Amino acid sequence: MNRLKDATSPYLLQHADNPVDWFPWGEEAFAEARRRDVPILLSVGYAACHWCHVMAHESFEDRQTAELMNERFVNVKVDREERPDVDAVYMEATQALTGQGGWPMTVFMTPEGHPFYCGTYFPRTRFQGLLNAISGAWEGQREKLVEQGQQIVAALGGEQAGPQGPGPTETALVQAVQVLGRSFDEKYGGFGTAPKFPPSMVLEFLLRQGDPAGMAARTLEAMARGGIYDQLGGGFARYSVDERWIVPHFEKMLYDNAQLARVYAHWWRKGGAPLARRIALETCDWMLRELGTAEGGLASALDADSEGVEGKFYVWTPEQLAEVLGEEDAARAARAFKVTLEGTFEHGSSTLQLEGDLPEDLRDRLLEARASRVRPARDDKVVAAWNGLAMAALAECGALLDRPDLVEAAERIADLIEELHVVEGRLLRTSRDGVAGSNAGVLEDYADVAEGLLALHAVTGRPEYVKRAGVLLDAVLAHFGDGQGGFYDTADDAEALFRRPKDPTDNVTPSGQSGAAGALLTYAALTGSQEHRDAALAALGAVAPLAAKHARFVGWGLAVASAALHGPLEIAIVGSPDDPAARALHRTALMTTSPGAVVTIGHGDEIPLLAGREPVNGEPAAYVCRDFACRMPVTTPAELGAELMATS
Repeated sequence: MNRLKDATSPYLLQHADNPVDWFPWGEEAFAEARRRDVPILLSVGYAACHWCHVMAHESFEDRQTAELMNERFVNVKVDREERPDVDAVYMEATQALTGQGGWPMTVFMTPEGHPFYCGTYFPRTRFQGLLNAISGAWEGQREKLVEQGQQIVAALGGEQAGPQGPGPTETALVQAVQVLGRSFDEKYGGFGTAPKFPPSMVLEFLLRQGDPAGMAARTLEAMARGGIYDQLGGGFARYSVDERWIVPHFEKMLYDNAQLARVYAHWWRKGGAPLARRIALETCDWMLRELGTAEGGLASALDADSEGVEGKFYVWTPEQLAEVLGEEDAARAARAFKVTLEGTFEHGSSTLQLEGDLPEDLRDRLLEARASRVRPARDDKVVAAWNGLAMAALAECGALLDRPDLVEAAERIADLIEELHVVEGRLLRTSRDGVAGSNAGVLEDYADVAEGLLALHAVTGRPEYVKRAGVLLDAVLAHFGDGQGGFYDTADDAEALFRRPKDPTDNVTPSGQSGAAGALLTYAALTGSQEHRDAALAALGAVAPLAAKHARFVGWGLAVASAALHGPLEIAIVGSPDDPAARALHRTALMTTSPGAVVTIGHGDEIPLLAGREPVNGEPAAYVCRDFACRMPVTTPAELGAELMATS
């Protein structure tokens, strides 16, 4: 086994028995490259990545290829989910040099870490040729390669100012909805063409801001009925390779499902759609069943492949349906789930899509039969940021949809992060099997964990969640600020790379900057902290310039801006969460659709929004406020509902 044998990352452990003499990222690898005077070959991927597996089987498990790599390079393997900072800076170089990116990412660089040749997946024969060519150039044209690396670093390593202006106005948000409308797929839902990724953050913005064209509801229904959703077991795949949501890239990621569960719950809250409720709950149940860890956290992902074949676990043929259900019920299932003789996937198999109502009896029988198949592998590391997103989703779905067990699951995540990931007020990004990793948290970890803690406070009223969020947000202000109102993605005391990453645009998760803005805004509404509110509004300065042309890529920033422009509304329920009258008021508050509304329940001074608010004639009372200025208290759900309608 190579140097990866002691790694905590499941992705690195997948490569621990390669004949390649892999190094983990670190000074040892760079020192070895300097000692041997050879280039570094950096390979970046993640455990659920299909093409990462393909390149591993073709090249990294091939002894001849490994001998070339070992003889002529120092080889470094990185899990992009453990080290998003390393991934970000070298992906920027890859995209700058090739015009595209993806994983596995393959980077050749000097012993100083300067990239001079980049790519993604290479078939074995081409990869071997590339190894020979790069090695020959290093021997014969080294000055040219070193100069090229220096030029790339100079071009990318400057100050990353990014667009910054005043926070978005209401007019800017209305225009953003119009920009989204121009790329909306009227026929199939979603935005743009294939491949289509679940646009969770954009949908959240549309639900908050107002969506006269119904883009959110149409997209949410199309995804829920499509092959991108696991119609038997629940949970969404990472993206659809086609514009119709039929054929997914089958890997299933925690971060997608956490965000989607939350947005489906918010869709249900908006209009009561039964489909929205079912998908939200099934997605939460899938996360806990398939990704739950013994320590109370949630694992990162399920692989796309099983038995070396992408999607094999999930797809069906008519013959397979008949084997399980018999001819008559198989015909009914084929109609319900759109399984055809020609197939919608490979080799005559079909993904399952939903036509009409869900036939639960058939679903249950097929799910039981599918359990005997070889399951996809699981990446069981716990990522702080993604568990923060899941914490928020489980807390809100549990409270809104009457599933207290989901709230309890969110609290277990909070406890795990506090016990294992928080060290002297700072976050570690990952853990596995109850052992914390060594990698420092990045901005999205702090932001998303704080978001989850504040969502947990809203549904439980427990003051400690606000205090924990405050510790993390104070670390954001102390260590991540750029001095211009924005934030870097890494702390000021993090490992220095050739560029300090900073990206205000959303990717598959909210950008660290917009995530921080949202958590800061909520924290300020609970505590009255002007410092935190000012920081949130300053961070939103990047949103309007980007949204004018690229609204799809700042969805969470737009959602936070919508909340900021509406206050956000602050709702203080004075009373014990154990009091039925207080609970009734609390539920009414949680059901408000006012953008980003902030809710607290309890009594006393621990939460400043509750301080000085009193019951009315000894009865629990609700105060509806903005900037701590409150309307007259009310004592019944009907009165509170009227107040919320009047102020939203």
